[in-house]
Amino acid sequence: MVISICQAVVTYVPLLWFVRVTDGMPDPAQRDLLMRQEAFRQTGGQVALTATEQKLDAYLHHLKEKEMSAAQFPPAIHFFKAKPLIQKSSIFKMLQKMPKGAALHIHSSSLVSVEWLVKNVTYRPHCYICFTWDNSVRFLFSDRQPFPRWDCFYWQLLETLRAKIGDPTGFDNSLMQHLTLFTDDPDGEYPNQDVVWEKFEKAFIAAAGLITHAPVLRDYYYKGLGELQLDNIMYLELRSGLSRTYELDGTIHDKGWCLKTFQEVTKKFIEDHPDFLGARIIISVHRALSVSAVKAAVKEAIQLQKAFPDIVAGFDMVGRENSVGTLWYFREALSLPAEMGVTLPYFFHAGETDDEGTDVDQNLLDALLFNTTRIGHGYALAHHPLAKELSRKRNVAVELCPISNQVLKLVSDLRNHPAAVLMSEGHPMVISSDDPALFGTTGLSYDFYQAFVGIGGLKANLGTLKELAVNSIRYSSLPPHLKNTGYAMWQNKWDAFIVDHS
Repeated sequence: MVISICQAVVTYVPLLWFVRVTDGMPDPAQRDLLMRQEAFRQTGGQVALTATEQKLDAYLHHLKEKEMSAAQFPPAIHFFKAKPLIQKSSIFKMLQKMPKGAALHIHSSSLVSVEWLVKNVTYRPHCYICFTWDNSVRFLFSDRQPFPRWDCFYWQLLETLRAKIGDPTGFDNSLMQHLTLFTDDPDGEYPNQDVVWEKFEKAFIAAAGLITHAPVLRDYYYKGLGELQLDNIMYLELRSGLSRTYELDGTIHDKGWCLKTFQEVTKKFIEDHPDFLGARIIISVHRALSVSAVKAAVKEAIQLQKAFPDIVAGFDMVGRENSVGTLWYFREALSLPAEMGVTLPYFFHAGETDDEGTDVDQNLLDALLFNTTRIGHGYALAHHPLAKELSRKRNVAVELCPISNQVLKLVSDLRNHPAAVLMSEGHPMVISSDDPALFGTTGLSYDFYQAFVGIGGLKANLGTLKELAVNSIRYSSLPPHLKNTGYAMWQNKWDAFIVDHS
C-alpha cells in the first residue's frame, strides 16, 4: 500500500517545523525523525510492507551488506567485467525470479540475444555475408547472388564460407563480436564515448540485414517476447524504426505490414502464454535525419497510430544526442501534431549526456515543453532543477538504463550515477535495459541489480523494488482498463514470489 500525499503532509511536514539549530548536542529524537522523513521520501519509502515482506527485506539487506563489503563490488566495475560476479550474486538470482512488470525502453534491433541471431538465423538457407572496408559485416537473405553495392563489393553464401573455414565455433564467435559491444577489455577497446558510439552504431547496422528479413522478423519478435517472459517481465514497449522488411526475392514491405506482423506475433504469444499482458511500439526515427524527413516521419506516425491504435504508443527520436540535431532543432516537425489537432504521444530520449550547459543539454527542458510522456535516460536531469521539478509535477517518469549509461561511458562507478539523487527524492522512475543484446544482457534483471545494489545502495529496499515494478505499469502507455488488468496480474505474481522466498 502507498500512503496518500495528504497523509504524508500531515505526518511529516510538522517534523521540519520542530527542527531547530542548536549549539549543543542535537536532539536524538529530532535526528531519528529526520532520518525517517528522508527514508519516507525515497523511491519505495511510502510502500507499506507486510510482515512477510519485511522478513524478506531484512534478508535482502543482509545480502546487500555482504556484497558491498566484498573485495570486488560489481556496480563499481565495468559491467563486462562485473557480469560473472553478478551472476553469482544471491540478490541477482532473486531479482531474476522477481516479477518486474514491464520493459518500457528497449530498441527493436537489440531485443534478442546475439547468440540466437548467429547460431539460429545465420544458419538458415540463402543467408549471405559481406565484409566491409571499415571492418564490419553485412548480412542479406537472397534467392540469388546479391549485386555489389557501395559498402559491399563481394557477397558470400554463409553456408559455403563456413564449410571452407572449418571452424564453425570460432567463426560464430567472430560474428558475435560484430553484433555486440561485449569485450574482455572495455577500457582499452573503448577509450572514449566517440569510439564506443561508433561501434554501437556499426553493430545496429550489421544486425539489420538479419532482423529485417520478413520470416526472421516474425521469429525474432516471438523470441524477444519469450526472453522477456523468462526474466519475469509481462509487458513491452519497443522502440522501433519499422525498418524496410524484405522477402527472399527482394520484395519490400511497408511499415503497416511490420506493425500488422508485430500485432499478430504478440497475439500468438499471449495465446501461448496467457500470463503475458502484451506489447506496443514507439515509432522512432534517427536524429541524423533532416527536418523535412522528420516532418514526414511525424505525419506517417500519426497515420500509423490511427490505423493501429492498440499497437502504436507514440513517437521518439533516437541516436546519440551529442552528435546530431537537438529537439529544438526539430521543433517545426515536432509541433505538427498540435497544429493538425491530433494527439501523438512523445517518449523522448533526453539528457543522455554529460556535456552540461550545451545546446544538447537543453533537450530535457525541450522534451517537457513538447509534453513528453516519459524521459528516456534523463542522465543529466539531476543538474536541471526546473526540469526535475516539472517532470515530477507532471508525473513524467525517467527511464533509467544503468548498464547502458556505464557501457556508453557516461559513468564508470554506478554508485556515482546521478539517478541516486532521483531515487533519494522518490522521482518518478522505471528501470529498463535499452539495448540488452548489445550489452550481453537479457530482460531487466541485470539493470535492476545495478539500480538496486549500486545506485540505490543500502537505502534501497524491498519497497524500492516493489515501487519500481509497479511504476513500470503505472507509467506505461496502456489505457486505464489494461493497467488495472496489469496491476492485478502483477500482484498475483508478486504475492507468489514473496511466498516462495519467505
